[in-house]
This record gives sequence, structure tokens and C-alpha cells, in this order.
Amino acid sequence: MKVMITGAAGFIAPFLAKQCIASGCSVLGIDHREPQNSWPDAAFEHCNVRDGARFSELIAKFTPERVFHLAAQSYPTVSLARPQETFESNVGGTINLFESLRTLKLMPTVVVACSSAEYGLVASKDLPVRETHSLLPLHPYGVSKVAQDLLAAQYYANYKIPAIRIRIFNTTGPGKTDDVCSDLTKRAIEIILGIRPPVMKVGNTTTRRAIIDVRDQVRGLWLAAEHCIAGEVYNLGADRIYSVQEIIEEIRSQLRADFELEQEPSLVRACDEPVIAGDMTKFRTCCSWKPEIPLGTTVHDMLEWWRIRLTGSRQSASSHKA
Repeated sequence: MKVMITGAAGFIAPFLAKQCIASGCSVLGIDHREPQNSWPDAAFEHCNVRDGARFSELIAKFTPERVFHLAAQSYPTVSLARPQETFESNVGGTINLFESLRTLKLMPTVVVACSSAEYGLVASKDLPVRETHSLLPLHPYGVSKVAQDLLAAQYYANYKIPAIRIRIFNTTGPGKTDDVCSDLTKRAIEIILGIRPPVMKVGNTTTRRAIIDVRDQVRGLWLAAEHCIAGEVYNLGADRIYSVQEIIEEIRSQLRADFELEQEPSLVRACDEPVIAGDMTKFRTCCSWKPEIPLGTTVHDMLEWWRIRLTGSRQSASSHKA
């Protein structure tokens, strides 16, 4: 099977490519950036999904049987500063994908990486949030993902292109940058290495997230393409919810180190959902899937990734004793 992965330079794509290759697929990744994380034994082409002509050319040449559409400007804070760029990438790129498939008369299964950010603020009584909940995002990124989500539904409804919409919840793991788990594990290793004083800069420590390991997430994405129903939308994420404070305590425990916490105003987002957690019943019923990797393993692997990145040493991060 021929599989195309857009957003190949992103965090999830290399893990997903390995999953596809292990399943016997021929993989083509596309991105306008060079992959920074380890890209597996798969083909790669430079292409910005905003460039419709180039994108269509690659699709026509490769004729994918399955597409995982991960390409996006994925940071809410960036979307507040650069909303037009966010929409051109997320919405324009999605239109370019589906228009290319339509005009080329290709009908691959398309798994579109949508987002839990589409829901916005959700009342406690409605948690964990279900797919039928209202979509009221808090920032341009969330709005762009709603548009991407509904475009995929529209191309299925009008042209029968078999699109599956997966609303991804908080995903992290080794190689992730610029999320709460990544920032905290990086700062902790910097403290251990003496790069910064024993003070952990934090934002809001009471926000709570259902956090899933990327390796569990890509298993879910693969199963979505295999078993989910075209035209439908599914939540995909973890069941267990953690506060930022609980993540910090897990880091303390593994490093057996102490450090003070200091709130940094610049790390407190003005529009931040207090709790993000989804109901995964629909996806689990369809795919017989559940997360297998506990937070402790994820944190351990992220600490080790940062230690190697910052020092080149493969000494285990959890071997440190204060």
C-alpha cells in the first residue's frame, strides 16, 4: 500500500511513518521543512501544502492509497500572532489536498488530524467531551481546525472522498518540543546539568489534560484508517487526566531531585482551557484500541531524549541522585 504523510517534519509523522513501514507500506512524506527528528526509511519530498500546483503534482505522481494529513500550523499562541498564516496552512492546505484528489479522480482513504482545540471551553458537566458537543474554539488555531474538520466532511458528502476526521487530544513523547511536558522535562534536565538554577519556571499548574503518548497515538491513527467509517468524526486521546502539578511531581520522582517552582507570567496563556479531556467510546468501539504507555514511561523517555540532546550522553536521566 502507498501511504502519503503530510507534515513529515512535524512531531507525530516520523512515528507514524515507522508504523506504516512496519505494516509493509511504501511511504512518501512531504513538508516544506527538512525533518528534524529521525525520518525513517521512507521517501521525502519538499512541498508546502499551500503550494497547490506542487502538492497536486506529487499526489499525481505517487497516487497514494492512503493519506494521513498532519500538515498544520499547530500552535495556538502562534495563531494569535499570525492568524493569516495559520489559515493559509491549515485551511488552504486542506482544500489543496482535497481539490487535488477530486480533480485527479483519486479516492484514497484520508485520515485528517483534527484537534480537541475545536471544542474550546467545556463545562464540567460535559466532560469528557463527546464528538457531538458544540465547537466553540478559543483561538484562530482552533477555528482553523474546525474549518479543516468540516471541509473533510464536505468533501466526503459531495464527492465521496473517504475522509475520516480524528480529533486528536494532547499528545506528547520523546522528540516533542513546545508543549507543557516537553518544556518541563527540558527545564528539569537543564537544572540537573547546571545550565539553569534549581528553579522551575511554570505557568498555570492547575490546568488538567488527558495526555497520550505519541506511540499510542500513531497506533490509533493507523487503526482509524483500517476500521473507522468514512465521513465520521472520532475523538482520539488518553483517558487519564493529569494536572501540570502532577507532571512536575512525576519529574521530581524520576530525577530524585528538588527544585523550587516560580510562576512566570509570560507562560500563562490568556485563553487556556482549564480541562481538556475527551470521551473515546466511539473510537474504541470501532477500533478496539486503548492507550498502553503510562505517563511515567513517557516522562522517562522525554527526560532521556532531552539529556541526549543537551549533552550527547546516553546516561539515564532517572539515574540522577540529588
